[in-house]
Amino acid sequence: MSIISVLLLTALLSFAPISELRGGIPFAIVNNIPWYLAYPFSVFINILVAPACWIFLATIHKLLYKVHVYKIFFDRIIERARKKLSSGVEKWGWIGIALFVAIPLPLTGAWTGTLGAWILGISKRRTIIAVSLGVIVAGAIVSAVVTLGIEALNLFIKTGVNL
Repeated sequence: MSIISVLLLTALLSFAPISELRGGIPFAIVNNIPWYLAYPFSVFINILVAPACWIFLATIHKLLYKVHVYKIFFDRIIERARKKLSSGVEKWGWIGIALFVAIPLPLTGAWTGTLGAWILGISKRRTIIAVSLGVIVAGAIVSAVVTLGIEALNLFIKTGVNL
């Protein structure tokens, strides 16, 4: 696979809901992009989710919400996001959003964090700052786990330990 293909797929995975950094960083590292390049690239792309999602919610969403099928679908997403946002996130405001996004688990990334901030009425500026901080931390955690996991696997292979 060419470097351009790897970077394009890494960008797509880093921006896509669900996979985000948890997909982009491991994909890049497994495809021979060093962690110190995979991390900032994936983090930068994932940070772009916050303004993109905010723009969508402020414009296109308002038009689509008039369509019955979209309204039902979106309301379900909102309900799931509300359930994911604990009272702690609501209590801590934008700092709670940053902490929520920093946990690299499914449905705790930049998309859900931005949607949650929008639901809570947090300003665009604070949302982007909170999501950015959370993405930076989550990216560091994912990079460390993947890199340490690969190093441990290589050590097992070199020493002849069977898993």
